[in-house]
Amino acid sequence: MENLVFALNSTVPIFITMIIGMFLRKVGIMDEDFTKKANNFVFKVALPCLLFKDLGGQDFVSVWDGKFVAFCFIVTIVSIAFSWVISNGLKDKGDKGEFIQATYRSSAAILGIAFIENIYGDAGMAPMMIIGSVPLYNIMAVVVLSFTSPEVESLNAATIKKTLWGIITNPIILGIIVGLLWSLLNLPYPYLLQKTAENMAVLTTPLGILAMGAAFDFKEAGGKVKSALCASFVKIIGFVVIFMPIAIKLGFRNDQLVAILIMLGSPTTVSAYIMAKNMGHKGTLTANAVLFTTLGCAVTLTLWLFLLKGGNFI
Repeated sequence: MENLVFALNSTVPIFITMIIGMFLRKVGIMDEDFTKKANNFVFKVALPCLLFKDLGGQDFVSVWDGKFVAFCFIVTIVSIAFSWVISNGLKDKGDKGEFIQATYRSSAAILGIAFIENIYGDAGMAPMMIIGSVPLYNIMAVVVLSFTSPEVESLNAATIKKTLWGIITNPIILGIIVGLLWSLLNLPYPYLLQKTAENMAVLTTPLGILAMGAAFDFKEAGGKVKSALCASFVKIIGFVVIFMPIAIKLGFRNDQLVAILIMLGSPTTVSAYIMAKNMGHKGTLTANAVLFTTLGCAVTLTLWLFLLKGGNFI
């Protein structure tokens, strides 16, 4: 019951915030121009600060687990490849980039730490899972969304050059690089810097969700339901069924398994929508996937935890 209540407390507020965003758009408080600027702010300022905060303040050297990090990294690569393969079955090829990203990209950094802290009292192996998956999530999201952008007509030298430059200058990638270097070089992380980063980072989820709700178009959404449902099923059920038995077979237990569960089966992150919108995509399929996976994981995460607990794996 505690896990069910926690899952509901993690998901229901997201829906309520999205509905508030829709209402604010309806009454004219969050008009189209404001919504675009809010998305731009989250993408270029708040989200990079969140990643810097999550990575820069961690002592990765003291808790390093190479086997666990390697597992998270390899599974993430395989998940992305699998998502790319099944995306070839889409009728609308313009949805390919959004489908791939929505299928593999989890709310690992935000939900992962909170979920593990709720169960074990501390972040446990969440930072190691973040190292193994989140940087790859974001780098591949830039690659996928760049190469599948409606603005890209063909794959040529100019497109590749533009994509590489987009990766290098992407605010999210820069946030990850700075955070990792800050941690690995053991640079000072004073309260002044920590609090400033937190003040910016704390805006990411609420403002991103409000903007997503304000930008949500029910007419467009109706045509993307099937694709979004397919992506959502793979996201919160398919990957867990495929990779969790392998993780158990390899000997991962307790907070390691919970971290892997969050990596595999947590909802599609709101930042996926923010990136899609800011890189030339409509964002409709992604918004649907965020909705469906957020609703579904209240049930599926609780079910997975129940099964893992029943098998004495956690």
